[in-house]
Amino acid sequence: MAADNSIHVRVGGRLQTHLQQQIGENGLYENASEYIRALIRRDLHSRDEAWDWLKKQLEPGLRAAEDEFVAVSAEDVIRRNQRRRR
Repeated sequence: MAADNSIHVRVGGRLQTHLQQQIGENGLYENASEYIRALIRRDLHSRDEAWDWLKKQLEPGLRAAEDEFVAVSAEDVIRRNQRRRR
């Protein structure tokens, strides 16, 4: 990264075309920097949502008593997954 905390990115082809459609008079953003900052914010938000979803999925297992768990072999898991695909 440069000393002024700037990042310079080159885009071409379809990326350039898409970027140009997003900025200026016909776009939602005034300039490329504004659009890229919005993309980064959206990416961070999506990542946070994914972690929140994962935590919610894991929480019941983390709080469950040890006697609620059932031991299964790798073969059992493979057979179960194969049946689900059919």
